[in-house]
Amino acid sequence: MFLVVRDEDIRAGITTDKYFIWTEKILKEKGVNPHVVAEFTASRWGIFSGLSDVLRLMEGRDIDIYAMPEGSLFFPHEPVMIVTGKYLDFARFETAMLGFICHSSGVSTKAFRAKLAAGDKRVLSFGTRRQHPAIAAMIERAAWIAGVDGVSNFAAEKYLGIESLGTMPHALIISFGDQVRAWRAYHEVIDKSVPRTMLVDTYCDEKSEAIKAVENIERVDAVRLDTPGSRRGDIRKIIEEIRWELRIRGKEDVRIVLSGGVDIEDIYSLRDIVDVFGVGTSIAGAGPIDFSMDIVERDGEFCAKRGKRSGMKQVYRNWEKLLDEVRLFKDEPPDNMDPMLRKYMEAGKIIVEPDIDESRRIALKQMEVIMKMRREEDFIFDKL
Repeated sequence: MFLVVRDEDIRAGITTDKYFIWTEKILKEKGVNPHVVAEFTASRWGIFSGLSDVLRLMEGRDIDIYAMPEGSLFFPHEPVMIVTGKYLDFARFETAMLGFICHSSGVSTKAFRAKLAAGDKRVLSFGTRRQHPAIAAMIERAAWIAGVDGVSNFAAEKYLGIESLGTMPHALIISFGDQVRAWRAYHEVIDKSVPRTMLVDTYCDEKSEAIKAVENIERVDAVRLDTPGSRRGDIRKIIEEIRWELRIRGKEDVRIVLSGGVDIEDIYSLRDIVDVFGVGTSIAGAGPIDFSMDIVERDGEFCAKRGKRSGMKQVYRNWEKLLDEVRLFKDEPPDNMDPMLRKYMEAGKIIVEPDIDESRRIALKQMEVIMKMRREEDFIFDKL
């Protein structure tokens, strides 16, 4: 019904670049099919995700896959995933494998950066409406792994087992034609466990609607400003005015939620006066991580194109300082460092299932280390 490539076509390798079809034809006709080690690397840091889809794609094919756990921080030029096997068993799937991890890791990395910027303030993923609905679950999964405090897309409940959340749209208020009637209806109908976050920028300025909300509604837990950048003016001054008016009315506990075109710099500059950031396009529309796949061994011999290092490698990590060391896979490991690349697939069988909860714990653990280092020194991640 929709213009979405079917699962069976992705599994069949139709979503590939044409030159891999030609490569298959040439290698088969010439009887060339080496056993290779192929590694996936990027030239920047990020948070790795998308492995779960790669494993589903490659299940049943005679290859092995090693990878960092999803949620892992990776650094430039170190392998995040390794595929070993006869080249023709996975040649045409390079495009899809890259697509899975490039897109998902891009979303995870931007979500991780947003949480780093927010510090102890909450970040919610609000942006799936900016992308094709077919990938809504992938976006929310990638953002959740990276540490966001909540996701808005209802599909996350069915596909991920994550409870979705939200506030109210302008359409609800406009349907009533009156803010107070809409706010009251929301309070009366929606389950009491849901925070009462009132949208306060539909018809009037944000300050006057915030005052109207707390003076007319029995319970207001938060007010949300969804004002787009084109109409914000001095948003800091607006928020400061709202906080003043709430405080003098005895409503200093009412939280401020900001959404509508929020990006990393907005979070940095407003985290001292905003309690919750609803981040949409910035996370859901994040640019992909530019991973590449490169063959580094052929039939047991070292090989690599220029600019790449030959040999199957392992990445070792000092978790206290997030320092990595890359060595050949067969070499002795360094002292007091943990190997990052685990074996997830053997001869086409998934031997370890990626765990979304473990992945999120890994991301949050790394975030704690970075926060600690940021407090102690001028840490590089603070402005990335």
